[in-house]
Amino acid sequence: MDLRKVEEIVNDSKGGIIEKKDAILSTLSKPKPKPNSDADPTTRPVDSATALQLFLDHIPISSIPGIHNSPSTVLVVKTHTCMKDGIKVLYEKNVSGALIDDSSEPDPTTSFTASFSHPYIGFISFSNMVLWSLQEFQKHQRGTKIDHDKGLKKIKPHGFFSLLGKIPAVSEAKISELAALFLWNPVFPVKPDQSLFHVLLLLSKHRLSVVPVTESFSSKVVGYVTEHSVNHILLQSSGLEWFDSIADKPLSDFRFEHDDQIVSVYNDQSIAEAVDVLWNSKVCAIAVVDRQMDKLIGCIRLSDIHHLLDDDHIFNEREDTSVDRFIHRDTGTTNDEVNHELGALISAGTLVLNNKFEPRMDSPVTNMGTDTLKQVMKKLAEKKSNFSFVVDEGGRVKGMITLRDILMEFAPPCMDSRIDGGSFFDMALKESGCTIRDGTMVHL
Repeated sequence: MDLRKVEEIVNDSKGGIIEKKDAILSTLSKPKPKPNSDADPTTRPVDSATALQLFLDHIPISSIPGIHNSPSTVLVVKTHTCMKDGIKVLYEKNVSGALIDDSSEPDPTTSFTASFSHPYIGFISFSNMVLWSLQEFQKHQRGTKIDHDKGLKKIKPHGFFSLLGKIPAVSEAKISELAALFLWNPVFPVKPDQSLFHVLLLLSKHRLSVVPVTESFSSKVVGYVTEHSVNHILLQSSGLEWFDSIADKPLSDFRFEHDDQIVSVYNDQSIAEAVDVLWNSKVCAIAVVDRQMDKLIGCIRLSDIHHLLDDDHIFNEREDTSVDRFIHRDTGTTNDEVNHELGALISAGTLVLNNKFEPRMDSPVTNMGTDTLKQVMKKLAEKKSNFSFVVDEGGRVKGMITLRDILMEFAPPCMDSRIDGGSFFDMALKESGCTIRDGTMVHL
């Protein structure tokens, strides 16, 4: 099937990804016509990557289940908001992150003429705010030992929140100051009628935790596209040769970001040590390994930091409490017990701070190197996890694959110049700082 035929089918077929996939498969199953000497000599077969990209560029974001189910998780903080106030608000609202609004910009409910005009200049996560505060607390404690002339007194905390008003570096800090520490994530809002391919292009060029979805004719955020939701949509492409040619490859055929960088702590190390490793490594999770058996027994994720705030005793004793005790005290609901509407799980549910949907710390998702990429995708979708540890037969950690790693395999490193994508390229390429030269996407 040539590129022109693929484009014709996806344009003519109605509905979402399932209907368009069925139309493609139906056409492929028909007997191929005999060669016609009058056929257009410029017509050529389409390669799998190009066909998949074209197909995804006809899947609207509005087809993602539950894309409008997250108004309660859409929080906005101003750049001049105090750190301690920002942390408290997110914790009380049970939300894992918030959009950052420059106070000098118009109200977010106001309509804008430009397609991508919006008042949001970043996205801040609760975990990063807490980890940064803990680092500042450690600096404060070290400072009291070095310079007694400043009148600083060593603080004996009674839970995390007791620290917030006692450390000047935290109590006086503003959300805006975290930009210099690269703790903001960029924000590139999308409209409901834009495509899944648009989102993949943004994800491939920027380290985005979420992509806000705004109303068609205003900058008001009505939901988020998460990595979970994109993974769910991609899995619905299973059966298309273009998708399967990538997804059916074993993990050993890929090279992921963390293949050569396994970040782990031993079960007998302290929680305080683990938190430092998590902060310094800048990864979404670290493996917990049994020191004697050298075997994976759990993990600590960025999203698990809230447990330190939930229990004052654990926080106060974090330097003397083992990681092993910490991960096994996680008594959250297992995935098997979760029974909620799909859309809530893959959109709003993944942004809940106290997330009951993801696996417990002592039950991390694992895969073998012989498993296919599709098997990993299915397991992550089932377990609502952002990552899986790659282990050998003995349970030893060999690597980690994240949802971002997976999505990058389907994002376009290059594109056929014959795909113009309409308004998609006018906006997405401009926002991503990219352009097309001789059929190849390059970053400016």
